[in-house]
Amino acid sequence: MSKILIVEDEEAIADLEKDYLELSGFEVEIENRGDTGLEKALNGEYDLFILDLMLPEVDGFEICREIREKRNTPIIMVSAKKDDIDKIRGLGLGADDYMTKPFSPSELVARVKAHMARYDRLIGSSAQQNDVIEIRGIKIDKTARRVWVNGEETNFTTKEFDLLTFLAQNPNRVFTKDELFRDIWDMESIGDIATVTVHIKKIREKIEYDTAKPQYIETIWGVGYRFKV
Repeated sequence: MSKILIVEDEEAIADLEKDYLELSGFEVEIENRGDTGLEKALNGEYDLFILDLMLPEVDGFEICREIREKRNTPIIMVSAKKDDIDKIRGLGLGADDYMTKPFSPSELVARVKAHMARYDRLIGSSAQQNDVIEIRGIKIDKTARRVWVNGEETNFTTKEFDLLTFLAQNPNRVFTKDELFRDIWDMESIGDIATVTVHIKKIREKIEYDTAKPQYIETIWGVGYRFKV
């Protein structure tokens, strides 16, 4: 049974999320403080994390950052704050998704299932022979989920890797942000287009010599992005 850790200081919300997730077959634990939540996240074995942004002692941003330094387990951040800057910061730290309160528990369950299914498919590929993409100094090992840029290995979050790989294996094809969100996050965008923009920015910082003049991921204004070969 897949195990989820919810770090949420509003007990009524945490309990509601827990009830819906358990009804869907997940094992769920709750922590109401950021410091104890961080300790559990780093020392326990979990398949997905749901992190509130505003927490006592340690906030969701710091928990996300420290988790991402050690593992690629899916992270969903939730917050009542609607500012794009918070969403951008959370995604930039490696969160896979960002949901703004209030949201329906059924939507949360749907997103949890989508992220966990995709992660399971990705890690399940380890038994296959390595599948490698090489384009102009970039080497992407799809099986080992490793990337080298001009011979130097570079670390990518789960969704950064997925997005880079998807674009690289569909070269010269233009994708809209909606299409990328649907293909990479396995769900409709529901207004979360900023998620794609943030991930493209982070990928460019890791693969481009000059992010102002990208040589790999090109912006097609008014349409979306394409990977040039």
